[in-house]
Amino acid sequence: MTSRKCLVLRKEVARFLTFYCKTPELLDPENVVILNGCSAVFSALAMVLCDPGEAFLVPTPSHGGFAFSTHLYAKVKLVPVHLESQVSANGYPFQLTVDKLEQALLGAKIEGKKVRGLVLINPQNPLGDIYSQESMMEYLEFAKNLHVIVDEMYMLSVFDEAITFHSVLSMKSLPDPNRTHVIWGTSKDFCISGFRFGALYTHNREVASAMSCFGYLHSISGIAQYKLRQLLQDREWIDNIYLPSYHFRLQEAHRYVTHKLKTLKVPFLNRGSGLYVWINLKQYLKSCTFEEELLLHHRFLDHKLILSSGKTFMCKEPGWFRLVFAARPHLLRSGEWS
Repeated sequence: MTSRKCLVLRKEVARFLTFYCKTPELLDPENVVILNGCSAVFSALAMVLCDPGEAFLVPTPSHGGFAFSTHLYAKVKLVPVHLESQVSANGYPFQLTVDKLEQALLGAKIEGKKVRGLVLINPQNPLGDIYSQESMMEYLEFAKNLHVIVDEMYMLSVFDEAITFHSVLSMKSLPDPNRTHVIWGTSKDFCISGFRFGALYTHNREVASAMSCFGYLHSISGIAQYKLRQLLQDREWIDNIYLPSYHFRLQEAHRYVTHKLKTLKVPFLNRGSGLYVWINLKQYLKSCTFEEELLLHHRFLDHKLILSSGKTFMCKEPGWFRLVFAARPHLLRSGEWS
């Protein structure tokens, strides 16, 4: 059974996720594990699920912190499922398909790597894609003999009203509930990364019990627990004040930045979630190499602009960057757009 620590907060997290993930039944607080940040959750989960040298499949480009987190405790490897910018028939850029997952899994087996799980981010970072229920079910069916870790860090950061986010916890029939694990935290959706809060929800009590042991090293302060509980239980404020303001500000910032990108004829993925835009700056590279990509990255730094290079997201194509637009209007306007 999970630790008694954080019991009150775990109950509130279970209620919160039940409501905002639209789960078919109430989530059990005993299946909630709380640690000091989602990176801590991911690192601990890698150690619980894998032996050293085993691997996770991860579609790329993807959050660069995974590479550090998986290696930190358990020396778990990442097998990239490379997605391509070139659009196939009836497809879209950087589309994840079961075929690509199967190719990556086969390649890993040929190389002698033991794959234990699949890591998915939904909404995706850095692409901004939101997986449909149909697509998610296809990925879960593919991975029915693997553990699936679904990072839903940006689930409340979908600002396009035409797009509906579906949590994997909302799905009534999972291929293997005991191997499906969901990570969420407040650092992105509530912009409070300093609170160092990360939560895992898993139907697997053995995994939850093992994960709870990491609370000895990765607990969060009692003050932070109290404040987080107050935040998560105030749905009236969240629904009527915070989320409308948050989404409006993201819409305005996204509209401003994408308008500038269109004016400069810079290709980008036009999505409606997250805090960032995935942009193509290949035209500004002298040659299409990661060395040139790094030089361009440093030129931006020289002008006090931080654009994360594609290589940090394990992108196989040089020239792609993540531009974070979640900033106050005067800061966006202060950028040099010429």
